Amino acid sequence: MTSEDCCQEAFITEFIDDLYAECDERLSLVRRDLLALESFVQQPALDQNLLDALLRNLHTIKGLCGTINLKVAEQLAHQLENYLRSLRQGQIKLSHDGLEILFTGVQLLEQSIIAHRTNNSLPDITVVSMVLTQVVGGTASTTPPTTTSSALSPSSEAEPPRIWRFEFIPTPTLVERGINVNQIRSRLEGIGKITQATPRPTAQGGGLAFEFLVATSVAEATFAAWQADGLTYTLSEPPPPPSSPEPLASPQPAEPHLANHDKSPPLSATTRLPALTPSNMVRVDMTRIDELMRLIGELVTTRARQDNHLKQLRTILPIAPWRILQETNLALERHLRALREAVMRVRLVPIGTAFERMQFVIRDLMHQTHKAVKLELTGKETEIDKMMVDKMIDPLLHLVRNAVSHGIESPTERLAQGKLAEGVIALRAYNTGDMMTIEIEDDGHGIDPNKVAQHAHNQGLLAADTVLDPTNLLELLCRPGFTTQAQADLASGRGVGMDVVRNAVIELGGTISLTTQVGKGTCFTIQLPLTLSIADALIISVSGQLFAVPQVAVHEVARLNPAAITVLENNEILLHPRGILPLLYLNRLFHLTEPKVNQTSYVLVVGGSSAATAVAMIVDRIVGEQEIVVRTLTDPLAQVPGIVGASELGDGKIGLILDVVTLTRMAYQTRPN
Repeated sequence: MTSEDCCQEAFITEFIDDLYAECDERLSLVRRDLLALESFVQQPALDQNLLDALLRNLHTIKGLCGTINLKVAEQLAHQLENYLRSLRQGQIKLSHDGLEILFTGVQLLEQSIIAHRTNNSLPDITVVSMVLTQVVGGTASTTPPTTTSSALSPSSEAEPPRIWRFEFIPTPTLVERGINVNQIRSRLEGIGKITQATPRPTAQGGGLAFEFLVATSVAEATFAAWQADGLTYTLSEPPPPPSSPEPLASPQPAEPHLANHDKSPPLSATTRLPALTPSNMVRVDMTRIDELMRLIGELVTTRARQDNHLKQLRTILPIAPWRILQETNLALERHLRALREAVMRVRLVPIGTAFERMQFVIRDLMHQTHKAVKLELTGKETEIDKMMVDKMIDPLLHLVRNAVSHGIESPTERLAQGKLAEGVIALRAYNTGDMMTIEIEDDGHGIDPNKVAQHAHNQGLLAADTVLDPTNLLELLCRPGFTTQAQADLASGRGVGMDVVRNAVIELGGTISLTTQVGKGTCFTIQLPLTLSIADALIISVSGQLFAVPQVAVHEVARLNPAAITVLENNEILLHPRGILPLLYLNRLFHLTEPKVNQTSYVLVVGGSSAATAVAMIVDRIVGEQEIVVRTLTDPLAQVPGIVGASELGDGKIGLILDVVTLTRMAYQTRPN
């Protein structure tokens, strides 16, 4: 190995994570621009700036893939470039099929990069590569410099194979004739190469269809008669254009049209190491930021301990030196809080990175369900902890899929109801103090509580006379295995998901609520803390045990007035200006000793902002406010319902952190209707 090769390998090893991160960012931009390009299908003119942006990002991806020696992705990116360049030069028109091959190509591009990163097998790009070659039809070079042209372009002496899409649906009549899927597969293998075979449910009747993509050069008459055996077919892509297209404009070495919009190197094949990020940006591994947050947490605990010692020294030291120490302590507290907030801001990323992925999910579901859906995004710039964004992608994905599958009606149904044929799913995000609110709303047919109650009664989950309000309706929908779907489809399963959604939200310290109206739509509201590591808490005492309650969950603190307590159907409730609140005695819940007779107690109103989701929590004493470092309890033997973690307090004692969401749910499970 030469010294130059060693240097190249050392560079790749040192910056490999940066290269992958750059690929991810560029792929996100490509997907976004492809969605924008969809509105120009079959239009006489395309947005040149949009095409330029796509070309720039794909060219950068090609260079990055060449750097890490990922030839498959480099080849595919190059062919996608060729197709887009042909569009930009007006040599071909953008069609629905052409746009689909772009989406498929970008998806394979992403899968190739992920496979390379995780050391898995690379996907097969043969079909997409062949189709791109056919569509371009010689209007641009289809071979990057590191790949031989014979591998990518058809021979000029032989007609290239075409891609046919065959579909076979087995029926009892065909089975009686001895015609099954294995026989059909054998026939297709006899005329060409099967590049893809996919079983899928049929639209009606719950049957199964088999779809095959076959690359073949034989004449259509060879297999036309097979339609009598239940095999239908269509040409997946139109045949390539004439081999002698109009002459191209003289090549410009620096691609002047692109140069007006980009300061990066020209689109030349020799470009190998494009700039990773602007000079004022630096990528930092999240594990390093996590370690920094851990150290800040230790500082928070140490400062709280120092504050406790200063309170003890107040009666010992003269007032002048004590005040100096106190001022220093307060300054340290301010600086530490500023440091904590600065590090937290480093961890924050826009929620739009998760929102934008939903556009592709909805696009795929529209093809599967034959529904028309528009996605509206609001608050994409709202920021939240990077770790929480990653953990919220799957819950958001499930709620969006449910909205399309269960919520949005078919265009025919919507028109019959006086609605627009196109349904709307809105994703909204906004900050409320130290919490973020995410709303997933659709304008579909809503959730019918009577229908849900009937299904639950049939499954033995609900008494026949139970009336469902929004709280216990959501509780029922989140039961593992519960579903109102008679059959599973491609967009939704059999009751698997809503329990996972709720558990994921609760694990992140958040809450989820539901509002729905039959015929109007459904809205799920998720509230999450901006970060989980360090929080402001109210320290309380119950039977000598210290607990920490996150301040964002506390709405009111007051002395308990025994006259405001009444009993309704063997349940104690508190008459409060907010409404009738269920009482929650922590000493009884955690089997602690009863408070002393005539001891003054306090009531904390915690939970949701309305009387329907709030709880009155009875405690013995309010100790004070303090920043706490959240240490979650991961040992199953130490986990207790209602306790989310523990934290070391300023006096060295351990305080248990209350899980307000779980406590509220436990209180309402015993609340009278």
